[in-house]
Amino acid sequence: MPENDYGATGSKRRNPLRDPRDRRLNRIAGPSSLVLFGVTGDLARKKLMPAVYDLANRGLLPPSFALVGFARREWENEDFAEEVKASVKQYARTPFDEAVWAQLNEGVRFVQGSFDDDEAFERLKDTLAQLDEQRGTRGNHAFYLSIPPKAFEQVCRQLSEHGLAQATDGQWRRVVIEKPFGHNLESARKLNDIVESVFPPDAVFRIDHYLGKETVQNILALRFANQLFEPIWNANYVDHVQITMAEDIGTGGRAGYYDGVGAARDVIQNHLLQLLALTAMEEPISFDAEDLRAEKEKVLAAVRLPEDLSLHSARGQFAGGWQGGELVKGYLEEDGIPADSTTETYAAIRVDIHTRRWSGVPFYLRAGKRLGRRVTEIAVVFKKAPNLLFRDQSTDEFGQNAVVIRVQPDEGATIRFGSKVPGTQMEVRDVSMDFGYGHSFTESSPEAYERLILDVLLGEPPLFPRHEEVELSWKILDPFEEYWAATGDKPEPYAPGSWGPASADALMARDGRSWRRP
Repeated sequence: MPENDYGATGSKRRNPLRDPRDRRLNRIAGPSSLVLFGVTGDLARKKLMPAVYDLANRGLLPPSFALVGFARREWENEDFAEEVKASVKQYARTPFDEAVWAQLNEGVRFVQGSFDDDEAFERLKDTLAQLDEQRGTRGNHAFYLSIPPKAFEQVCRQLSEHGLAQATDGQWRRVVIEKPFGHNLESARKLNDIVESVFPPDAVFRIDHYLGKETVQNILALRFANQLFEPIWNANYVDHVQITMAEDIGTGGRAGYYDGVGAARDVIQNHLLQLLALTAMEEPISFDAEDLRAEKEKVLAAVRLPEDLSLHSARGQFAGGWQGGELVKGYLEEDGIPADSTTETYAAIRVDIHTRRWSGVPFYLRAGKRLGRRVTEIAVVFKKAPNLLFRDQSTDEFGQNAVVIRVQPDEGATIRFGSKVPGTQMEVRDVSMDFGYGHSFTESSPEAYERLILDVLLGEPPLFPRHEEVELSWKILDPFEEYWAATGDKPEPYAPGSWGPASADALMARDGRSWRRP
């Protein structure tokens, strides 16, 4: 295993294997443990446990690290270790190394029990105390609640009642909660009160895995590290902004969670509004959590909704049909979905930001399943240049410049601009200049959960939204949800493999614009 920057006692030492010029996730976690609630779920198996291994494989976890699983399965430590190992071999980003696994495995523990089992939480308390003594975790423990939100209150109360949430001097205790952070403003506030009644605000880490993606963080670099973009990143030059999260699959076994939630609550309230905030925010004083969050909150607080929501929102539900040479079921035909479900699988909204920078620039947000392809992108579309020298050309050919930031897949950015077509005539067509991470850098990007788990262990919160951001996001989405519920209309059907319902195209057409086809 690569030597770590911390010895068994947690003292800092030089790592001879680490190039001082290497800035890739070169922050090393200190002595600590990560307790996973919900270890039998897909998230833990496909993302969390592989991310822990990948961090260890890159020398970013200390030898005095422990991974503790909590679930109802009647497992011993060895059974859980085998589950972790199988998960790592199947889903880890970095190659499997027996030496790395042997080091990590020494700190793997399992506690059997249910959330209402007081004895189980006492066993968890004893296990962590043993790890403090045997592994040198020093009383530093993070609790990852990869569980349904309805269970947060019970688990937080158990952690508090059994003395697991309280840290003494020199120690820390942290809690990590996964989205959704409530299903509306009222429930989000209740959830926040529950969690922060046990853990102080700076010990609560709300995971939005999109904020851990390399390209999302590159938005800040693209905007503020380059003189090229910032002078034109405003209403003087920008016509509108489109933020898209499209999936080409159905519910994918998430029917129990997805139905009753829908595309707007599942994606727009968190992922897309966070992307909007990063795209529209002013330059922060620093990248410290307080400064970064303050600028995002200013943007979200400045969002204004259209007067007529019926004209500037759309909902859809994918029907059955052919997609990519395969006959697929419609949403209402998928397993676990009620035949009369009115849950949308596509949602699009328009919002405006009432600041000097963005006044008059509409932001269009859309998310959906069974669309033309899997892609998440931010497209900043600029106003058309005055067509003075090119009057003889078709307006359609003389397009709009755009900066498109691709979040997934094929992470990178594209600049679209006009260029002369080779030949004797002055003819201009749109061309693209493309940057891709895979082409420009030899190192691969870490998985979002690697970065976020490491930030939790380090106690660095810039990438985690605090409850003010969550509540502001619900204030934006709730009026749309209430309007859709009040109308009683069913979502409009759309064909699989298309780009959504006709009402979404009409939303843009009313403003004299059209959606991009990524």
